[in-house]
Parts: sequence; C-alpha cells; structure tokens
Amino acid sequence: MAVGGLVLLSVALVMVPRSWWGVVASGWPVLVPVAGGLAVLVAGVLLWRRDGVKHEVSAAPMPPDRQVRPLRAWVIPAGVVLVGVVTWAAVGWLQGSVPVVGDQVERAKLRVESIRTGLTIGASVTAALALLLAFRRQQLAERTQQATEYDAGEKRVTELYVKAADQIGSDKAPVRLAGLYALERLAQDNPAHRQSIVEVICAYLRMPYTPPNDQSNPESVDQQPAGGFDPAAPTDATGSSGKPALDPREERQVRLAAQRILARHLRPTTPEGEPDPLYWKTKVTLDLTEAVLIDFDLTDCHLYNATFTNTHFTGTTWFGRATFSGLARFGKATFSGDARFGKATFSGNVWFNEATFSGEAWFVQAAFSGDPRFDMATFNGNARFDKATFSGNAWFGKATFNGLAGFVGAAFNGNAGFDKAMFSGDAGFAEATFSGLARFGKATFSGDARFGGAAFNGNAGFDKATFNGNARFGKATFNGNAEFGKATFSGLAEFGKATFNGDARFVGAAFNGDSWFGGATFSGTASFDGSTLAGTTYDGPKPGAE
Repeated sequence: MAVGGLVLLSVALVMVPRSWWGVVASGWPVLVPVAGGLAVLVAGVLLWRRDGVKHEVSAAPMPPDRQVRPLRAWVIPAGVVLVGVVTWAAVGWLQGSVPVVGDQVERAKLRVESIRTGLTIGASVTAALALLLAFRRQQLAERTQQATEYDAGEKRVTELYVKAADQIGSDKAPVRLAGLYALERLAQDNPAHRQSIVEVICAYLRMPYTPPNDQSNPESVDQQPAGGFDPAAPTDATGSSGKPALDPREERQVRLAAQRILARHLRPTTPEGEPDPLYWKTKVTLDLTEAVLIDFDLTDCHLYNATFTNTHFTGTTWFGRATFSGLARFGKATFSGDARFGKATFSGNVWFNEATFSGEAWFVQAAFSGDPRFDMATFNGNARFDKATFSGNAWFGKATFNGLAGFVGAAFNGNAGFDKAMFSGDAGFAEATFSGLARFGKATFSGDARFGGAAFNGNAGFDKATFNGNARFGKATFNGNAEFGKATFSGLAEFGKATFNGDARFVGAAFNGDSWFGGATFSGTASFDGSTLAGTTYDGPKPGAE
C-alpha cells in the first residue's frame, strides 16, 4: 500500500509543469515548513484515531493490538526497480525539456543540471523507502517491547492468582480473607481475568458448608442447648476425628466477604444514583449451583446468565431492582428466609421449578420479559406478585401456595398456567389481566379465591377446579370462553355483574353453597347442563353472606 502511494506520488511529481517548479523553487522557504506541518498534522490525526479507541482502564500491560505481517521477499527488489524507473523517467523528462535553441554550452549545462535533478528525485524516492523501512523497524521494536511487557505482566498476574488461590485454601480465616481481597484487587486491575476470578470465588461459595446456629446458653459454656450448634460434632466443616477443621463462625465471615465482593462489582450505581467506578462492565457470569449463601444481597445488581440451581439461601435474600440479562436459573433452590425480588427485571427466561420459599416471596412489580417457570414451586409463606408483569408465558403448574397468593393487578400478557396448583390460603387475582389463555384446571382453592374485576381476554379454563372457600368473580370480564366444567364451589360462588362475552360453560359444576349471578351479562351461550345447585341461587341483589 505504501509502495503504491510512492509510485503515484512520483508520477505526479514528474507530470508537474515546468512553470510550477519555478514557483516551488522561488517559494521553498515557505512551502517546506507548510508541507512539514501538514505531514505532522496528518500523522497526529492518524495516531489519535488509532489510540482513541476507548479501553477499560487496566493496570496490566495490554496485549499487542494487531499483528505485523512479515516483509515480503519481493519488496526490496521492487523498491530498487521503483527507484531506477523513477530516476530514469525524471532524467528523461527533464532532458526532453531542455530548449533546443541557444548557446551549445548553455544547453550542455542545462542537460547536466537536469541529470542532477533527476538523480536528486531518485535519491528522494530512495530516502522515502528507507524512511518506510525505518518506520516498520520501529513498529517491530515497539511491538516486541509491548509483547515482552505483556508476557511479564501475565506472568505476574498468574503468580498473584496462584498465591491468592492458595490463601483461600488456608485453614485460617484471616488468610482466606486476604486471599479473597487479593483476588478482588487482581480482577479490578485486570479486566481480562475478571470472569476467571469470579469463577474462583463462586467455586469457594459452592464448597460444602453448614451455617452455625448462633443460639447459645450464656449461663453455661459446657452445656450445649438443645438444637444448638455443637462445634465438636462432625459437620461439613469438621473432620471425622471430632476436631473442627474450620470454625463455622469464622467461615461465615469469610463467605459474607466473598458475597460482598461479588455484589460490590455487579452494582452499576451508588446509593446516590451516581455511576459506581467499581462496577465491572463486562458480562460476568455467576454459577452458584448448590452454594450456601447467607443473607445474600444483590440489590440493584446486574447479572448475566446467573445460575442458582439447588442453591440454599439462608436468612433474607435480596434481589430488589436487580436486572437479570440472559437466563436466570433458580431451579430447586431453597429460601429459608424471606426472598425479596421486588421490581426485579428478568430479560430472559427464568426457572424457579421446584424451588422452596419458606418465608415470604416478594415479587411485587417484578417484570418478566421471558417465560418464567414456577412449576412445582412451594411457597410456605406469603407469595406476593402484585402488579407484576409477565410478558411471556407464566407457568405455575402444580405450585403450592401455603400462605397468601397475591397477584392483585398483575398483567399476564402471555398464557398463564396454574394447572393443579394448590392454594391453601387466600388467592388474590383482583384486577389482574390475562391477555392469553388462563388455565386453572384442577386447581384447588382452600381459602377464598378473589378474581373480582379481573379481565380474561383469552379463554379462561377452570375445569375441575375446587373452590373450598368463597369464589369471587364479581365484575370480572371474560372476553373468551369461560370453562367451569365439573368445578366444585363449596362456599359462595359470586359472579355478580360479571361479563361473559364468549360462551360460559358450567357443565357438571357443583354449587354446594350459595351462588350469585345478579347483574351478570352473557353475550354467548351459557350452559349449566348437569350442574348441581345445592345452595340458594340469587339473580337479584347481592346476598348478605360475605
């Protein structure tokens, strides 16, 4: 490319009119500095564009940005030929420009001067080629130096990495803490190694661990309270000889430090809303499968392809306002305390299959862009999904809600599946919106089922559902078909002022308690064939039973 540019430049110089050369010769004191300044300006712009690419600040040497191709064997001979051709062309052109009139001595002097000028042009081309070769040699030297510094930096990083890994394997808690903080500093200074360092920290948290029971008897040191933690008893952190290998209380502090390290660098903003300089912008993947996490707090953090399969969360777990990009896996996870996912955003699919929530599960105003799956999940405490948004299909098949199940004002933009779900407490779906298919087939509602004001824009299936408490569908809107075939209503079945724009099928339904359809509107076919009305059916004002 450079040789081609020189050829074009040489041809352009040869074809310059003679009158222009006179101007150049008379004004060279001005033109030379101007040309030099333009050359420096162009070189500066090119170097600025090359170095202007934004890179994350790193204390480690950077690898060579590009490879320098080997010099082809034909380049030097081609350069010699180029110099000869340009010199010959310049001399020939200048010789032809010598006037034929005038004194013979004067013409001879002009011919000699033209030869000298042509040779000067050839020497200039030779100097340009030499300059290019020198520039290339300088590039090679700089790249060699850069590669040497990079290799030295990588060797230093490897040494620090191995040393820190040895430290976190120590049986002394202060040494393990020092190893974790050394890894954190190493990752902060070396963005290219952050993922591998995060994997080491996650692997440490995945190690078997039994949290200590902090209950103790202040009156007696020798007497261990019933159900308390016995440091002499064999545990996951204790050897078979009965001598503790690791102090569980010290290990707790080490694990909390590891959790804080992860959270500190996954949070893009400070509590004041300012950009956090400690945030790692690279997509860091967390794999905490089967880990034991204590009071895990990733509030406001950004996670990418996070895996918490079979993870045991002790204490209160915080994921409030967290952003999950990619996949989020919580299959078979256990939450011993409250689980806070309020206003969390799930951009991809999320799995909570067979997860167990012992405390309160708080998903208020959470946003699910993908398909969330809570199949066979168990909610022993209250499950709050009020005003949550499900953009994809939401599956709660065979889920168990032992406390309050709150979906008040929730928006199901895709299909909603609650087939064979068990609601032991009250189920609140008031003002909820079901844009797709709403499936509650064979679901069991032991408490009150509140669907007042809910909007079913697709088909609603409650076939063989069991309502042991009151079933309240007052002012609900069914724009598709409403299927209640063989459903069982043991308490009050309230459909007052409900709107059925499609078919309403209660074929084989059993109304063991009172039922109220006062003010209900049926635009399609209403079928009650084979249904059993054991209680009182009201078509007028709402009955007094509430």
